[in-house]
Amino acid sequence: MSVETDIRPGEVTVEPPARFDGGVYFIGAIRTPWTARKDCPKRGDAENGPVCRLEVAELWWPALGGIEAQETLQILYWMDWARRDIVRQSPRSDGKTRGTFSLRSPVRPNPIASSVVRLVGVEKGVVLVRGLDCLDGTPLIDIKPVYCDHSG
Repeated sequence: MSVETDIRPGEVTVEPPARFDGGVYFIGAIRTPWTARKDCPKRGDAENGPVCRLEVAELWWPALGGIEAQETLQILYWMDWARRDIVRQSPRSDGKTRGTFSLRSPVRPNPIASSVVRLVGVEKGVVLVRGLDCLDGTPLIDIKPVYCDHSG
């Protein structure tokens, strides 16, 4: 995959640091129907969106134990096609810019995304969900249950 290289009018870039502060383990890959950024929904539809597959690497299969009891999950993933150097962006290509941290854009210093999805089912090493908004083949970072506190 190649990184998006388009700069819109008014956008500002910086030179990223020479080294990384930490690392992550990709625990698998996400399979979705979208192969181009322009085709991805802005937010996934957890009720009516397409069923997507979280294909977990075999090493991590034991970590899936009990996941079938969850209704909703938080999915963390790495937007590997995204630029990492734009600090002011023009989301509507209108030349009016805002700081990256005030946007949900995939273009950010650490292209980590999070989606809350509805669990559809679990197969051997695969979690089926609705509600994702990423490209096919996106690296999977983590899967977490979503707990709702209804105590007040």
